[in-house]
Amino acid sequence: MELTINQQSRYFEKAPESLAALLASEIGVLRKGTAVAVNNKVIPAVEWAETTLSDRDHILIITATQGG
Repeated sequence: MELTINQQSRYFEKAPESLAALLASEIGVLRKGTAVAVNNKVIPAVEWAETTLSDRDHILIITATQGG
């Protein structure tokens, strides 16, 4: 499966079971301040566990950081 994550192509032999599984493997601990869009559609955090991914999906992951 090929996914584009933050504009970089990634290949997975086995597809992640869900968006939540992908996020856990990519950023580790899921925390407040994380926003995710799949194919330009924002996915609410409550839907991450039930959101499945398809080959060639485009995923944008944004995490808030402190600073000014």
